[in-house]
Amino acid sequence: MGYNSLESVIVVCHSGKYIYFCKLIMTLQQAQQQVDQWIKTVGVRYFSELTNLGILMEEVGELSRIMVRTYGEQSFKESDKGKDLADEMADVLWVLLCLANQTGVDLTEALQKNLEKKSIRDAERHKDNSKLQ
Repeated sequence: MGYNSLESVIVVCHSGKYIYFCKLIMTLQQAQQQVDQWIKTVGVRYFSELTNLGILMEEVGELSRIMVRTYGEQSFKESDKGKDLADEMADVLWVLLCLANQTGVDLTEALQKNLEKKSIRDAERHKDNSKLQ
């Protein structure tokens, strides 16, 4: 698949079969391809775009809950303890990758264009913002 870095770890699952988990450094394009492959082989098929949009909102809510309790004033409820910020971010990314695949969006290209747009639009804006000084 052309990954920049690949470190395999073998884990034995409950059925006794070996599952290979890989620690990967990958591009957005590779991430989109890997999610697509997983959906087609393990997930059977994509949920509808509208269902995935709802799932994305749920996942963003779960991420928000952890962020608010970790960096905001709210305290953790017992049910919030043990939640992993990185895992919640990965859940958001996963569904976003699904939606990109379903709608034909190349996230690498979209991000590059978005960075260019922001660089032109905001070239002086943030430097001149006294609130950021």
